[in-house]
Amino acid sequence: MSERYDASWEAILNPLFATSQMQGLSAFVQAERQQHLVFPPADLVFNAFKLTPLSDVKVVILGQDPYHNDGQAHGLSFSVPAGIAIPPSLRNIYSELKSDIAGFDVPTHGDLTKWAQQGVLLLNATLTVRAHTAASHQKKGWEGFTDAVIAAISKEKEHVVFLLWGSYAIKKSALIDANKHLVLTAVHPSPLSVYRGFYGCKHFSQTNSYLQAHGLKPIDWQV
Repeated sequence: MSERYDASWEAILNPLFATSQMQGLSAFVQAERQQHLVFPPADLVFNAFKLTPLSDVKVVILGQDPYHNDGQAHGLSFSVPAGIAIPPSLRNIYSELKSDIAGFDVPTHGDLTKWAQQGVLLLNATLTVRAHTAASHQKKGWEGFTDAVIAAISKEKEHVVFLLWGSYAIKKSALIDANKHLVLTAVHPSPLSVYRGFYGCKHFSQTNSYLQAHGLKPIDWQV
């Protein structure tokens, strides 16, 4: 597994992989892959940890589930590979960026790899899903794994911005030390809730102001 994530994560991830909970989860996912199509592909499950070394983490954007339709999921929350239609929630994120960040041009693709390479950990709470079956791998063990990752980032780093959108993500604030990190919360950017407070939240400019105030390079949100 180690080739699937950056070596900087080993001290956190390797002990988690050794737990009986994760071994059970691994057996479940392997069985699912034998019987069903599962997203993302096996080599991209830990893509967020491959593209964003622990030492580089400046921002965490927490999603819930990988996308479950063909070709969408590639191991980064809210992101889809270039050439795949931009999902509605990401379109709404782009709209908020357009109003929040001067000069931001709405992209024609949904690949957020450039964010990941700048230190934005695009983490889903659940890292796999059965094709076309939303939430099918929830409560199988992934949540304990990703909760431990969030708690470890909170403990080991300083001045990280956590962007928690929607009630599910906001509950994760209990894992974060708000005395040494910035936690920004809003409703989810989905079409069902975006007008109830995601539009106008200005999380992206707030993120950059906080990073700069602590001597860190701001994120170039343009992708």
